[in-house]
Order: sequence, then structure tokens, then C-alpha cells
Amino acid sequence: MIDIHSHILPGVDDGAEDMEETVLMAQAAVEEGIHTLIATPHHANGKYDNPMEKVERSVREVNRVLEQQNIPLTILPGQEIRLYSDLPEDLHQQVARTLHSSRYILIEFPSREIPKQTDELFHELRVMGLVPVIAHPERNMEIAQDPMKLQRIIQQGALSQVTTHSLNGLFGKSIQKLSLDMCKQHLVHFVSSDAHNMSHRAFGLRQAYAFIGNTLGDQQVRYYQANAARLIANEDISVLQPDWRKRAWWRFW
Repeated sequence: MIDIHSHILPGVDDGAEDMEETVLMAQAAVEEGIHTLIATPHHANGKYDNPMEKVERSVREVNRVLEQQNIPLTILPGQEIRLYSDLPEDLHQQVARTLHSSRYILIEFPSREIPKQTDELFHELRVMGLVPVIAHPERNMEIAQDPMKLQRIIQQGALSQVTTHSLNGLFGKSIQKLSLDMCKQHLVHFVSSDAHNMSHRAFGLRQAYAFIGNTLGDQQVRYYQANAARLIANEDISVLQPDWRKRAWWRFW
């Protein structure tokens, strides 16, 4: 399996605290069947700044340690980028980068709203030949209250990634139901862990895929797994027509 969203790098954000925890997370990933993982530390979210040069340096060090300890996991560089006005310029300066130097860029919204500059900035990203991948939209209050807003963004060329723990029920039954409904209505293109630690935010990818398989069928699981592989290879992603037919209000805050 491939995981495109994780916080496994040591001491750079609210993920792994040190290399020891990084190694424990890597071992847990392998036990789940994950062989490739993109490290996506928070960048420009108001608390953490992780320019790509720093990320790549940390990824090289982690891969060196994993090789020394014979842990068969490959870490690739990326960022989870909070949408901000200077993002296009920072991409030109390579302060911000895409996932594994692909055309796909992982974008985080604030938890309560869709930023007002989203349409403008996403248009600029598309002009640059990039594809925004919205991280955990199910945990954004504005989208949860009206998933049609996510559908509109996807119809304009963006993709989305739901978090394993949302599907597994860690964030409550309402978010779990919303996440599953988003999968049913083709508003989700990737399932990833957003793993932060080994205590309460581990991977859960195998469990999430099993849940999807049991409720939506194995074909849906293969769709998400194939999309993760296509992202790593910088290939086109198979996008199904989103079809959210009704407005739903979700109370979970």
C-alpha cells in the first residue's frame, strides 16, 4: 500500500517527536502493508514552516536510518500546505513543492471554513499545471455543512483525500458517516492516514480499506489504491463524476 499523507518526520511539526518515534511509526506502517509513504509536514499553517529543502534533508536522513535498520519502507518528500496568498510565488522559488515532485499538491484548509481566495489560488495552480489535493475535507466545518461546496471545487479540477481515522470512527460517528457518504458520491479520490504518532493518530489504513470494502465493495478499494500509485508515478488520476444530490447538515463540533 501507498500512503500519500503522513507526519512521520522527526521533530518538524506535531507529528513524530524524534527519530525513535519515527522508526516506530515506520515499523507500524510496514506491519500494515505500507511500502511507500509520503512525508507531508505542515507548512505555512501559522505554527509550522517546513520549506522543501528542510523536508528533503529530513527525508534523506530518515531513509538512511530505515535502511540501516532493515525496515522496508520508502519515504518520499512532500508538504501539507495551508492555502496562502504567496503560495504560487513560493512554488516558483521551490520553498513549497508538490508531492514527490509530481503535479499533485496537498492543500489544507482551516478547520472552520473554505478560504475566500480558494478559487483564485486554485486557478493559479491549475495554470501552473498543478492539481490541488484537498486534505481531509470531511473535517472542514463549511464543507461538512454543505458538501456541494466540495463538489463544486472538484468539478473545477481539484481532488480530495479523506483520512483513515475519519472512516474508522476516531473523530465520531457523524464524521464517519459523512466520510463514507463522500466516498459513495465520488467526492473522494484518495484515502490516507494523516498519521501523527503511535498513541492516538497511527495509520489505520488497512482498517479503513477493510471498512470501505465491506460497505462499498472491493472495487472502491482498488480505485483508491490505484490512484495513490498513479500520484506517485505522476500519472493522470481517474476521476468519477461527483454526485452529491442533497444538502446535508452535520453536527459534530
